[in-house]
Amino acid sequence: MRNGVRLAVDPGNARIGVAVSDPSGTLASPLETVPRGRGDKNRIALLVLEKEAREVIVGYPASLSGEEGPAARSAREFATALAGLLHPVPVRLVDERLTTVTAQGHLLSGASFSKKGAKGGRARRTVIDQAAATVLLQSALDQERSTGRPPGEIVRSSQGES
Repeated sequence: MRNGVRLAVDPGNARIGVAVSDPSGTLASPLETVPRGRGDKNRIALLVLEKEAREVIVGYPASLSGEEGPAARSAREFATALAGLLHPVPVRLVDERLTTVTAQGHLLSGASFSKKGAKGGRARRTVIDQAAATVLLQSALDQERSTGRPPGEIVRSSQGES
């Protein structure tokens, strides 16, 4: 298992959930939700610098059929742009199927999501976005630990950088 902080991003249409690992690459934790749009990639780049991340994991919503649908194409474009901005920090696309559903299920069963927790729709979605990124990152860390190989596929920027 490689040591070092990893950052995971779960890019959605309106928000980007962000999670971070501990320095040993063992445990993922929610970090923040970044509004999608102008400056979103710059904010992620700043988080990479602040956390001294060795790599960024981008959630890739692969379809069950294996075809690349609109959401997957959007995630790949986002990851490619991010790879160009973050070079030489590697960016990887990792299958994120069901992370949002899993995160929502965990949250709905926990006290922090009950009536006394995040009541509003916006607050709830923000928490879900961060939780989905956390599930994605923990899954990637666990996969690397069990296989001995980094998860997903490395993303090359449009300038040919990795």
